[in-house]
Amino acid sequence: MTHRFFLAGVPAALLAVLSLATTATGQGPSDRPTGAGAKPYSQARTVDGQPDISGYWTNSTYIPLQRPKGVTKEFYTPEEMAKMEQDAKAREDEQTVPGAANDVHYDDGQFGLARSQGTFASNLRTGLIVDPPDGRLPPQTEDAVKRNAAIAATRVVGTPPPGFSARDLTGGNLDSHRGIKIDTRCIMMAAVPPPLMTNSYLANYQIVQSPGYVTILVERLHDARIIPLDGRPFPSSKVRSWVGVSRGRWEGNTLVVETRNSNGRVQAAAQGIMAQQPFSGASEEMRITERFTRVAHNRIDYRFTVEDPRTWARSWTAAVPFERMEPQGPFFEHACHEGNYSITNMLTNARNAEKKAAEAAIKKGSN
Repeated sequence: MTHRFFLAGVPAALLAVLSLATTATGQGPSDRPTGAGAKPYSQARTVDGQPDISGYWTNSTYIPLQRPKGVTKEFYTPEEMAKMEQDAKAREDEQTVPGAANDVHYDDGQFGLARSQGTFASNLRTGLIVDPPDGRLPPQTEDAVKRNAAIAATRVVGTPPPGFSARDLTGGNLDSHRGIKIDTRCIMMAAVPPPLMTNSYLANYQIVQSPGYVTILVERLHDARIIPLDGRPFPSSKVRSWVGVSRGRWEGNTLVVETRNSNGRVQAAAQGIMAQQPFSGASEEMRITERFTRVAHNRIDYRFTVEDPRTWARSWTAAVPFERMEPQGPFFEHACHEGNYSITNMLTNARNAEKKAAEAAIKKGSN
């Protein structure tokens, strides 16, 4: 967590809803509201001459990845966004009432866990996807449909787990090759690039620049992606990892990062809330090209393109603005569940439920 928990809120919510908007400068009128007389941004530089994109940023947003069905326009008006802001705040306030049906331990809002209480990336877009033009993910290939249907068929949500290795949480990630629960064990939470946990918990990032490298630290589960800028080649396709391998370069004031060599396991196994992430169902052939351009003191224009011919009929691109967080960090440790007590409690409760069911069956049989 960050200081935002205590000072002005952290942009976090678990359900994707439509976007809100605030007034700020530095971006074109088609993308977000702008202040009058906005001055062109003069690109800051690091001590070694790189365009400066360092600092603490968030891409938490109310804008859904895909344009909602039935919405045909690319942008909302500021008035429409203001109405959405009011509606979204009301929904978050309902969540923070202790004892309410939708209470998700946001308490009474005093720690600012409702997204509307903290920094979030405002935008007038009706969806983050900018290509295809309809703002929707391209159709999946026949291979992807079969592959993901087979994965889904192996899960029965709500069934008591027989043991730790078979624990299957809604929202968890399964290594489909070995059955290891990496999410439940707090090893990884679908932190594959690009940084797009926009509608999820702790969608916050620290960007650190050093000579020859850019490092992106994800607050959620403190995953750090170290991106070399020295032109080194990608490793062999036989060398793969959970989050892939990234290589970066500067094109003018834009940092371009290409990622490949994923093992395909995190994204292929995403389910529950994580299945709402854009890479649910992607294959190990997925390639991602990201572009970071700082366009204002408090704004990074961020776009990424996904190519995966085994999964989608064509490539697709999304635009996800980053907003500078105030105050500027630091991040505290995201401890997930300390001591792994959650696993013990889950399995203990499952065994108790099975014991009670067996006792009830014996009692019923004796009557």
